[in-house]
Amino acid sequence: MTVPIDVISRALKDIGALEAGETPTPEAAQDAFEMLNDLIDQWSNEDMMVYNVTEIIFPVISGQTQYTIGPVASTANFIGASFTGSISGDILTVTAIGSGAVAQGQTLSGTGITTGTKIVDFLTGAGGNVNEQGTYKLNISQTVASTTITAYYEKPLQINSAFVRINTNSNGQPVINGGLDYPVSVLALQDYEMIGLKTLSGPWPKALYYNPGADTGNLFVWPNPSQGEMHLFANTIFSRYNTLYDPIVLPQGYSMCLRWCLAERLMPMYGKASPTQIQMINAYAAQAKATIKRNNMSPLQVSRYPDALLVSRSKDAGFILNGGFV
Repeated sequence: MTVPIDVISRALKDIGALEAGETPTPEAAQDAFEMLNDLIDQWSNEDMMVYNVTEIIFPVISGQTQYTIGPVASTANFIGASFTGSISGDILTVTAIGSGAVAQGQTLSGTGITTGTKIVDFLTGAGGNVNEQGTYKLNISQTVASTTITAYYEKPLQINSAFVRINTNSNGQPVINGGLDYPVSVLALQDYEMIGLKTLSGPWPKALYYNPGADTGNLFVWPNPSQGEMHLFANTIFSRYNTLYDPIVLPQGYSMCLRWCLAERLMPMYGKASPTQIQMINAYAAQAKATIKRNNMSPLQVSRYPDALLVSRSKDAGFILNGGFV
């Protein structure tokens, strides 16, 4: 499996900083490693470089309109989960859930847990509800005795779309076939400001506003819900590597793209590339990114729920009871 030092060594050879069979010095490897992390961190901001969409799932809390996404301590408005579990190899076993919902894409923290450990797949824990006890597959193998674990989502740069799942009707009875999904409108700040009564009570959220911060983001839902299971969709954030020997787990073509894009970034640092090398490396880097972006392009959306179903003709604070929303 490819690791960062492999990509770094190849990139340095591409620009002529290393000869065949040579290895980078610790200082050179560290400089290139920091550049590699900066590079992949930037890719999170390039929409078509992102190959995956994270589904953020959490149960709404009756009477609560504001939630926090990101690596924070478990609190009342924390989107994530707190549970009792153990790890054997790459299998997480959840035996008791204190709060929230356990879901794919979450990062784990707790005593003895390796930094960067994430839930990558459902096993027996994938039942009718997202917060069921059971087993989940992890990206890093380790051994952790039963302990209290906090699971959180990486802070997304933005929310692309959302829906809410309703599992009970107005009488509190279970909905047939496991629930109904209703679209939730993602609002810009100006539209959220237009809502006249932001504490208006309702059965479930119909709209949301997301305000990303540096490490965490704040999510506001409207109206003030009494029930619902929120499903948010956001571009997956590329993870920075902790060491030169962390496995690079990316789809086909990304390792080559990392190599040529890193070589392109390292050229000014070493100044050893000839004009021919500069032209070649720039072309290879551009081609590698173009190929990935072409494959990651989303198909055109043929049809969708019109915003008119969620937003009335006028969006101003004059409609004090509904804020301009139906």
